[in-house]
Amino acid sequence: MNLNDTQKQQVSKWIAEGAKLSDIQKRIGAEFGLSVTYMEVRLLVDDLKLVPHDPAPPPTPPKTEPPPSPAAASPTSSGKDEPAALPPMPPGGAGFPSGPGGKVSLSVDALAKPGTLVSGSVTFSDGQTAAWYLDQMGRLGLAAKQQGYRPSAADVQEFQQGLEAELSKLGL
Repeated sequence: MNLNDTQKQQVSKWIAEGAKLSDIQKRIGAEFGLSVTYMEVRLLVDDLKLVPHDPAPPPTPPKTEPPPSPAAASPTSSGKDEPAALPPMPPGGAGFPSGPGGKVSLSVDALAKPGTLVSGSVTFSDGQTAAWYLDQMGRLGLAAKQQGYRPSAADVQEFQQGLEAELSKLGL
């Protein structure tokens, strides 16, 4: 995608205003008459050394702890509690299923799955795993092993940052 300096300045202005990449993609099409993919917009923003700003999240009310479930109190047939059934532990405590600090780990497949540009797997801080992929249209997909699973917002953010770092290493 070839943009002139004026168009690049306009994209920089949109980022400064807090526009999301999908909004920038639409604006480039509407105002510049160019059809670009989401991935092309991502790469453009990266080339311009710009960082999109997420809007400040709304304040969340204090969390109330739900009563312990019967599954959390009863041992399994092996006599040990399942990691998913353990009550939440304080940050930094031993016993998180995915290691100290509850980090998200990400891997990229050596050979991309059919129909994708790049694919891989991710393990979230709660131990849940999912397959991820980036298709030819620049869309990111996530397929969790457990049906209906939704990772926490913090895990999603950490996953996206890790994915961006891995894709940069690959030159994507």
